[in-house]
Amino acid sequence: MDQSKLQLFFYVCVATAAIFLFEAIYLAVAAPIARKRSINRRLKIMSEGHVGEQAMTRLKQQRGIFDGNVGGTGKLSTLLVQSGLHLTPARFYVMIVGLFLAILLVFRTFATLNVFVAIAIALAIGFFVPYQIIKFIRARRHAAFTAQLPDALDVIVRSLKAGHPVPTALGLVGREMPDPVGTEFGLTIDEMTFGLEMPRALENMAGRVGVPDLALLVTAVSIQSGSGGNLSEVLQNLSKVLRDRFQLKRKVRSLSAEGRFSAYGLIILPIIIFMAIYFPNPSYYIDAWADPRFKITIVGLCLWSFIGNVIMYKMINFKF
Repeated sequence: MDQSKLQLFFYVCVATAAIFLFEAIYLAVAAPIARKRSINRRLKIMSEGHVGEQAMTRLKQQRGIFDGNVGGTGKLSTLLVQSGLHLTPARFYVMIVGLFLAILLVFRTFATLNVFVAIAIALAIGFFVPYQIIKFIRARRHAAFTAQLPDALDVIVRSLKAGHPVPTALGLVGREMPDPVGTEFGLTIDEMTFGLEMPRALENMAGRVGVPDLALLVTAVSIQSGSGGNLSEVLQNLSKVLRDRFQLKRKVRSLSAEGRFSAYGLIILPIIIFMAIYFPNPSYYIDAWADPRFKITIVGLCLWSFIGNVIMYKMINFKF
């Protein structure tokens, strides 16, 4: 075998060894993280020595839930609770004010912006972006809860068919299911254990989660607790309906993926082009700002871009 073939064989072996090394490191790091995430938050707190009402109170206080109210009465409080984050409204306000001041300082230090323009941009980024991030986190949590809910209903159905009462079946979900379903059902059982009636505890869970599908479970259990009936059959049918809806939603999402990502690109591209031109050469726009035609053109372009973004959003956003 000549020298060139030996070198090629050596490089292939080195590349293969590097790939296996990176995979080993990834598995060594990812496996413990996966094991930690497989345990829901409620069980983790209980394993730390907090049991009973103490664990329930700690879980609620971490999410800003006091006196049985879902984060108070404000829209922001409800959003923070449904996102599942350890973030109260007071901490959120402190965070966005600090972010606003930091962004304003950066713009005033490293960019030659007018003070009013810098304040406007810092307000837009410091207040709007964190709010949208929280909404994105809530949407991901809703999606995870919706995906887990049919499995949770199956656990309840099997437990009911085995002869267990409804609270025991709900408690089994809290012990066996990961977050977000596990902790939410566990909190519901804790509230029932410490004196709250089952319909009210389920309504509290629906408020903490904010998933419309959960209202069907709350209604079914509330009717059964008041008038009786075959709850296992109702929940089994509900599980099938939710699975069919989830499959249809995934199918529509896959079929609309091309249009969705095209829309994202068209929305982000003007912003990237503006930043790529402005920061290397700020005078490119500032020199023309005094011209009235430039201002009219910019306003018109922003208006047309906004209209186009709204139309694209309506085209790719499907309601179920």
